[in-house]
Amino acid sequence: MLWKQVLSCIVLMGITAGAQTGSAPTKKPLSPAAAASVEKNENAEKTVPRPKSFDLGAMDKSVDPCQDFYQYACGTWRKNNPIPPDQARWGRFNELLDYNRQFLHNILEKDSANNPKRNPVQQKIGDMYESCMDETTADKKGSAPLKPELDRIAAITNQDQLVETIAYLQSLGVQALFGFGAIPDLHNASMEIANIVQGGLGLPDRDYYSDTDAKSQETRQKYLEHVAKMFVLLGDDEAAAKKEAQAVMDIETKLADAAFKRVQMRDPKNRDHKMKVAELETLAPNFKFNRFFTSSGAPSFSEVNVVPPDYFQKINGVVESVPLADWKTYLRWHAVRTAAPTLSDPFVRENFAFYGQYLNGQKELQPRWKRCVQMTDMLLGEALGQPYVAETFGPDGKQRMLKMVNALETSLGQDIEGLDWMTPETKKQALVKLHAITNKIGYPDTWRDYSSVKVVRGDFVGNVQRARAFEIKRNLHKIGKPLDKKEWGMTPPTVNAYYSAPNNDINFPAGILQPPFFDKDADDAVNFGGIGVVIGHELTHGFDDQGSKFDAEGNLKNWWTQADRDEFDKRTGCIADEYSSFVAVDDVHLNGRLTLGENTADNGGLRIALAALHKDMEMNPKVAATKDGFTAEQRFFLGFAQVWCQNATPESSLLLAKTDPHSPGEYRTNGTLQNSPDFAKAFGCKAGQKMVSANACHVW
Repeated sequence: MLWKQVLSCIVLMGITAGAQTGSAPTKKPLSPAAAASVEKNENAEKTVPRPKSFDLGAMDKSVDPCQDFYQYACGTWRKNNPIPPDQARWGRFNELLDYNRQFLHNILEKDSANNPKRNPVQQKIGDMYESCMDETTADKKGSAPLKPELDRIAAITNQDQLVETIAYLQSLGVQALFGFGAIPDLHNASMEIANIVQGGLGLPDRDYYSDTDAKSQETRQKYLEHVAKMFVLLGDDEAAAKKEAQAVMDIETKLADAAFKRVQMRDPKNRDHKMKVAELETLAPNFKFNRFFTSSGAPSFSEVNVVPPDYFQKINGVVESVPLADWKTYLRWHAVRTAAPTLSDPFVRENFAFYGQYLNGQKELQPRWKRCVQMTDMLLGEALGQPYVAETFGPDGKQRMLKMVNALETSLGQDIEGLDWMTPETKKQALVKLHAITNKIGYPDTWRDYSSVKVVRGDFVGNVQRARAFEIKRNLHKIGKPLDKKEWGMTPPTVNAYYSAPNNDINFPAGILQPPFFDKDADDAVNFGGIGVVIGHELTHGFDDQGSKFDAEGNLKNWWTQADRDEFDKRTGCIADEYSSFVAVDDVHLNGRLTLGENTADNGGLRIALAALHKDMEMNPKVAATKDGFTAEQRFFLGFAQVWCQNATPESSLLLAKTDPHSPGEYRTNGTLQNSPDFAKAFGCKAGQKMVSANACHVW
């Protein structure tokens, strides 16, 4: 979704398509009785225990905390928590996600009963979930639910129809060739404008098409085989399917060659290209954008932000030079790729075999009920969020959270005022921005209205298409209208948090306001190390390498003196170099420039959360007491580290190293703490030990 361009979050916001929406790559036929037994066992609810916050049992005290604090804090947890076969990675976030999911599962099982007394919200979420769970009907239908889209593609005879069909497919959530939607104007964040952005790839990133190492070459071959298998499932013979797969690869390689790299896309100036629609038509006439915009159903507009213009200019010639038959093949591929997790078992299995198993190292499918809970939350999240919030988020939740947020904002303000590298002029502007940050806690003030979304039992593909179409239409109709600052970019059950630059706000869904992040029964030191650092992380995003380029009103505007900006870039460069030295898996290093914003937020968040704890200790001496053999500062650092306990498959680690702006848990812990003199003091670490950096980085 386009809003992801302007959100900065605490963890990875999404997963590669298909990674958790497929089933096992092989499947033996079962008798009807055995199948019924499997289905019953698959859907049986196992009680998921509430995650712990400060967990002494998670630690490996045989490890020197000054040599590897991550292993010291998490070693036993990692040993005792291998990756489940239906996951590509497993960590404390996943534990809480599982805990939340059982609430959602119970809600959906109850609401899926065809009870005439259900209210409209219960009907929507219940029937969406029921239609997803109806695997028998999905298997009977095969690819038939896609026939209207495939027939429309087959009927294309000219470029006008090609453009109109791309618009139609995009209205159903098929992101072919590029993305289109509404985003806040970079220079007038109070208004939404039209935005088009590079896209249209089936592999996770543009570099997958061009990297020459052996693994990348293997991945391209596996992708070709996967695409061909999907065309065979649509009814094509193997010889034709291989040719079609190569046509898809050829087109996507051209798109990838024209696209900006992820690090380039992080820089707001590379996303800042507003122009008249007429100028865009001149820049890339073969796209026939006037026809596309009209066909999309978007309201009329005269200006559009183009991200980046180079992409559309380079692809302009490709649109005309590629044969129409190949474009039709490309559209067929993206139509079936998008729909695969919702179709019959062979499509689900093949989709999983590539995206879940090969790219992520996930060994088995998630049980269908887990996939259906996830799908319902993704499509109707603010409907499902209503009963979830009622069951899990008490009336005092917001007040407890706001108290801690206020403490962290005060701490960041004091940090800014005390910076020895920033001039008073820039400090003044930084404080103006900080004081303008608003907070959204738990859930929206006004719930989204899904009354126009038709959800029908037994029509899973149709339900998914209609729900996606609703969201896409809702987004497009923001164009030319004021920004709704009350809107949320995550659903209430989400285990995540984010900062939005255009809104200049921090957002904490109810899903994350639980252990191991926040525990009302834990002492303040642990909570400041958990949710306190998360709050500090999101606040710091307003002042990281991207957020620092936006002002208090959310506009892309320079509020720095040049000398201060140069010093800031020098300090963030230190962090980029530090994290680039870390090895993600095998001989693959992290990309310190890709992960710079998140690493800056981790380092700043830790520093200001600890300062807030120290202030709390002054007012409440009980907090400073030693507990369980650890000082308050030590419990703070342990509470922080144990949030990031995790295990990951090598495949997942490789994928994330290439695509994820977040560092893995080990380096979010050790990389941050080795820059902290307070950590070294708390555990008595000395210069020369691994947890004490010889060149400690410090921005905020």
